[in-house]
Amino acid sequence: MGLLDKLTIQGSNLTPYDGKTPKINPLATKQSQLHANGNQPGYSLDGSAASIVSADYTAYNDGYNNALPQPSQLDLNGKTPAKYLDNPPG
Repeated sequence: MGLLDKLTIQGSNLTPYDGKTPKINPLATKQSQLHANGNQPGYSLDGSAASIVSADYTAYNDGYNNALPQPSQLDLNGKTPAKYLDNPPG
């Protein structure tokens, strides 16, 4: 019996996946709403989609209790900041 067969049949206390490929967390894809939702700001900027992002964030299986950080306090309320070249110092 090879190692993969042993892992998939008997399992292991070292992995919850037992030789199977784990599901990809949505926060690791383009569909993530952590930083943006299309052209709109995402959770990290204004706290939108908090329940979706929180569920995806806590779904990381890394052995730790992952608490979702609070959204940024530096947001400009979704407004694009002025570009330096459009507003150089006088």
